[in-house]
Amino acid sequence: MSTYIALLRGINVSGQKKILMADLKALFESQGFENVQTYIQSGNVVFECDKASTKEIARLIEAAIVKQYNYHVPTLVLTVKEIEISIERNPFIGQPHIDTKNLAITFLESIPYPENLEKLAKIDFPPDQFIVDDLKIYLNLPNGAGRTKLTNNLFENKLKVSATSRNWRTVNKLVEMTH
Repeated sequence: MSTYIALLRGINVSGQKKILMADLKALFESQGFENVQTYIQSGNVVFECDKASTKEIARLIEAAIVKQYNYHVPTLVLTVKEIEISIERNPFIGQPHIDTKNLAITFLESIPYPENLEKLAKIDFPPDQFIVDDLKIYLNLPNGAGRTKLTNNLFENKLKVSATSRNWRTVNKLVEMTH
């Protein structure tokens, strides 16, 4: 069995797509996943299963949510190693005047087309910063995530790929939960 981390986009935000974490845990268990743990209310799940394809696992979770709740929740499933590498490669870590409380990572479902990356490169909302790295966008948000214009919707609109973001503390906590 391998350990995976599922990032569900847009649940329990402003009363939308409400799913209790106990119910989400039970839903994962009903799909045959084991050692299921949830973290905070925003759709973070650590679990084990014997399937190898993260895309296949994500589609299984999305289908189970549609069947149970009658709405679609975009889901990204990552291996622990993928998230560990994301943490290791964060270009903002170690830079002067960077507070890790203001860091986040946006995870992309697929690598964007070059022409869409070019559109995104023209975006500039100082003091916020972003750096695209394959399937991730590293964010430094000095004024906080609640005030930034660098949102999932902006990235999805410009890049034409599904995205979901997590703050630095959450990303690190999810990896910690796997050990």
